[in-house]
Amino acid sequence: MTSGLRAMGAAAAMLIATLPVASQALAQQPLRGLEPGEWELRERPEEGGKGDVRRICLTAIRQLIQLRHGRDSCKRLTVDEGAKRVVVSYECGGAGSGRTDLRIETPRLVQIQSQGIAGGAPFSFSMEGRRVGPCR
Repeated sequence: MTSGLRAMGAAAAMLIATLPVASQALAQQPLRGLEPGEWELRERPEEGGKGDVRRICLTAIRQLIQLRHGRDSCKRLTVDEGAKRVVVSYECGGAGSGRTDLRIETPRLVQIQSQGIAGGAPFSFSMEGRRVGPCR
């Protein structure tokens, strides 16, 4: 193995070692100012067609960050964080990986852009999330 490959491997190992810490920090801020409840997520299709709409009972910000890997156990790394924005990269082992940019406009409105690999295939989408009421 060349010294360049060893250095890259060491850098990757250090990055992976930081993932659980970043994951815990994200978990400590369940909704980052968003109101819990039932949210409607409306996908914005690139071709101007009708996007998918789904509803979730939002209790944790992780639900918006891992939309394509909802129940998968993933390690998250907060890449960028501000009062109204969080960018998270995550790795879910064999289930894939992703990167999500979440912009909080109001406690009831959020913009989501995400891309990655799920089920062995690439994905990329933009969504708008709106709180529509209490969870049913």
